[in-house]
Order: sequence, then C-alpha cells, then structure tokens
Amino acid sequence: MEIHLVDATYELFRAHHAPRPPVLGRDGRVLSGVAGLVETLLALLRDEGATHVACATDRVIRSFRNDLYAGYKTDAGVPPELLAQFPIAERAIEALGIVLWPMVEFEADDALATAAEHLAAERTVERIFICSPDKDLAQCVRGDRVVLRDRRRDLTYDERAVGEKWGVPPRAIPDLLALVGDAADGYPGLPGWGARSAAVVLARYGSLDAIPQRAGDWDVPVRNAVGLASVLRDRWDEVGLYRTLARLRLDVPLDEVGPDALRWRGVPSEPYLSFCDEIGLARQRGRPHLWLD
Repeated sequence: MEIHLVDATYELFRAHHAPRPPVLGRDGRVLSGVAGLVETLLALLRDEGATHVACATDRVIRSFRNDLYAGYKTDAGVPPELLAQFPIAERAIEALGIVLWPMVEFEADDALATAAEHLAAERTVERIFICSPDKDLAQCVRGDRVVLRDRRRDLTYDERAVGEKWGVPPRAIPDLLALVGDAADGYPGLPGWGARSAAVVLARYGSLDAIPQRAGDWDVPVRNAVGLASVLRDRWDEVGLYRTLARLRLDVPLDEVGPDALRWRGVPSEPYLSFCDEIGLARQRGRPHLWLD
C-alpha cells in the first residue's frame, strides 16, 4: 500500500493566499483557505487515488521551539482571517473522514516525520508520500520509499533528487539549514555561509560535527574557507541550536498511526454535509466522489 501524509497547514496557507476571489461563508467570513484545503484533499483522493491518508495541522503556530529560541516563528503577521480558519480546517479534515493529527506542543512537520518513521517500519507499506514542498521535510526522505511530494508542481523528491536540489543528502538537511538559516522559521544561520558553500562542505564531510575546525584541513573548493571555518568555530553553540530547531522530532505521540487506521473509505455524508451547511460551503457539498454511507 501507499501512504499519503499531508501538511494541511501548508495547504491552508496556500489556498488562503491564492490569487483568486475570496470564498465567503456564512455571515461573510473568509473561508478561502478551508475551501481550498477541502478541494485539494478531495483531488488527492479522487485524481491521485490515495487510499491511506492522514493530515497534520498546527493548531497553534507556537511550539516547543519558541522556548528554545526567542526569534522562532509565531503567528505575528498572520492575517486574522486566516488564523480564524485553523479550527474550521481541522473540522473539515475530520468531516472528510481523514485522520487528523493537530499539533500544539509540536509542529505539523514533527507529526509527519514521526508518522513516516513509524510507517516505514511496516512491511505492508510500499511507499510513503510526504505531501509538502517544505525543505524541512526533505530530511525524512529515505531512498525511493519515503519521498517528498510537491503536488502543486507535480514533483517528487526521492533521496537522489533531494541531493540534486539541495546539494546534500536528506540526513544533512538540518545541518544545511543551521548554516544558512531559515527565514520562514525565523533563525538566521551563520554570517558568510551561503547555500552553495554550506552544501559543498556538507556534501564532503556529511555533518557539522565532521567539518575540520581549521580551514587548512579542508579539501573542498570554497571561497573564504578561513573566514567560514572561523565563524563556525566561534559560533558553534549557536549553530548547534539552529540545528536543533531544524531537526524534526520523531517521538510525537500520535493516535491512529497504523496503516489500517489511515485507510480512507469515503466521506461520511451526514457529518460532511452538515459541516458544509453550517459554515456555508455550498460549492463543496457535492464534490466528494465516494461516500462512506
């Protein structure tokens, strides 16, 4: 069987910011994100034939990482009309009959990483698609069995493709992000370290810990090796913190994580239709192609 693990927070954000007229529900509230999320999940089930599916969401934007680093991402700057759609989106996922993992202490990415790790140990699972374009999740890729799927661009990244795109193998993605930073997550990386220099050095040595402290011991073609080595040495604790922020957790407590629990059997008609009527998603009422009852 194949498993599809969906970053529903990404889908909600993408749909809300899509360049099209807003979708308005009852009382004129904006539901563009929720409507788009429902449409993309139904397309996954209908057009791509997904049979075993789960979604992870960020019930709140903050996580344990905010306690580790004050500059880590928060909900500052997120439009109120988008934040208001978070709980509605979770209701929509459950109304579709899809397993939901809502995160509070952890992030949605942590839930997806944990699930992928757990499911990869199941002999009946042939392939796991992590549905997100987020490079953070590229660290979860294993061979061609656990892959990163960018559905919007119709791209699938196996281990070889991750190396071709980001210049390092999946296991080194947290080290790469620690060096270059991640603006979306709010940490800056180290001065002078760019994507190319970081990828070249990590491709040679494999991890931050294996990089020689002295530039004279490096045997890689990068400019200003002396300066880069000095920054890395002087800011070792800082880059270690950034790597901790970038590493996805594999110990998130999840309900319904077994393959059988993720099997999608159709949309339960009464809960789904009641949900659409309650919030005012008239256009989505007739979209499901398979009903559970």
